[in-house]
Amino acid sequence: MPSVWSVSPAAPARPSRRPRSRPVLVALALGGVMCCLLAGWGAYRLWNGAPYPEVDPHAVATRLGAEAERVENDLALPVRPGSPPDRMETDACYYRGLRSVAHIDQARPDVRSFSVERETTGIPEDTARTAQERVRSRLSQQGWKLISQNISDRGFRYENQDTGDQVHVDWYKNTGTLAVRTYAPCGKIPDGYPL
Repeated sequence: MPSVWSVSPAAPARPSRRPRSRPVLVALALGGVMCCLLAGWGAYRLWNGAPYPEVDPHAVATRLGAEAERVENDLALPVRPGSPPDRMETDACYYRGLRSVAHIDQARPDVRSFSVERETTGIPEDTARTAQERVRSRLSQQGWKLISQNISDRGFRYENQDTGDQVHVDWYKNTGTLAVRTYAPCGKIPDGYPL
C-alpha cells in the first residue's frame, strides 16, 4: 500500500529576537557621536566665522618691508619718500560670523592687519605715470593680480595670490603725491605681542 505523505504548509519565519551584535552597536554609537561633533563644529563655525590665520608679526614686517623696497626701486623717483622706510603700522580687525553682531565695531585684540606706507610729494604727472607703469609691469610678471584700478586718482592695487599681501600705488594730482602702501591682511598674533 502506498504511503501517503501529508505536506503541511511551512510556518511563517519569525524574526530573530537575538540582540544586535556588538560591532553594529559600536558603529551606531560612533555615528551618533560624529553627528553631534559635526553639529557642534558647525554651530561654532557659524558663531565665530572663519578663523584668522596665525601670523608671525616679525616675518610679516620683513616681507612687507622687502616688498616696499622693491616698489621703491621700481618707482625710481628722483627724490626719496618723505615717510620713514621702516615704519610698520598695524590696524584693527573685527569679529567674524554671528559673533560680530554681538561685537559691532569692536576690534579683536588678538588680530591685526599690517602695512608699510611711503609718500613722496611734488611728483609731476608724467613722472608718476612712468613710475607706476614700472611697478605694474613687475607685479604682473611676478603673478600678482590686479584687483582695483581708480583712473580718476590714477591709482591701482595688486594682490599676491599666495600670501594675500597687497600693493597700493596712488598719485594725487592736487599735491603731486605718490603714495605707496604694502599691506598684509588680518592675522592672529601671538599672545602678549606688543603693538
